[in-house]
Amino acid sequence: LVHAMAQARAERNTTTFVAAISACEKGSEWKRAVQLFHDMAQNQTERNTMTFNAAMSAYEKCGKWEQALQLLKLMTSSKVRIDTITINAAITACSKGELAL
Repeated sequence: LVHAMAQARAERNTTTFVAAISACEKGSEWKRAVQLFHDMAQNQTERNTMTFNAAMSAYEKCGKWEQALQLLKLMTSSKVRIDTITINAAITACSKGELAL
């Protein structure tokens, strides 16, 4: 969807990326969800709490706890607000990845 928007020269913004990342995460396409998250930086699209949470949820769904914690670290260094959803996704990713906190 986001790639089609680029080809059509439609505006891609934080909201459209969140929707696409969330859709991929819910469809078990975690690699695609994470790629979209990283595409945001390349496209100079602002990444906010919602986009980080969507990407972290994608990692959480497949038990990629190390990557989820790296996103948490990136949020902190980027001064992006961490919320309850962020913390829950990080904890769940760790539990699915067999890392006890």
